Amino acid sequence: MKTTFDLPPDLVRALKLRAVHEGRKLKDVAADLLERGLAGPETDAKPKLAQPKIEIQSNGLPVVRCAANAPAKRMTADELLALEREALAQEDLQRLGHAL
Repeated sequence: MKTTFDLPPDLVRALKLRAVHEGRKLKDVAADLLERGLAGPETDAKPKLAQPKIEIQSNGLPVVRCAANAPAKRMTADELLALEREALAQEDLQRLGHAL
């Protein structure tokens, strides 16, 4: 069945990036994500994410302090590197003026 959604551009770019990285069609990725979201627990409110604190060390390097249960604390080094590569690829495409 066909339908139309008005989605924020950043969300559409993220969906397209995921589809490209997974080698799948955009509609299949969107359908899977919608199914997973609908299968999860129903909540009325969106959980609030704790904002990380950024401190500057005496040597000038930033240190980001976040909650003990932050998603990055549960990720493997490979997952963190993949996330960084994806973010860098998206930034590069934006700089080149390519819409995703």
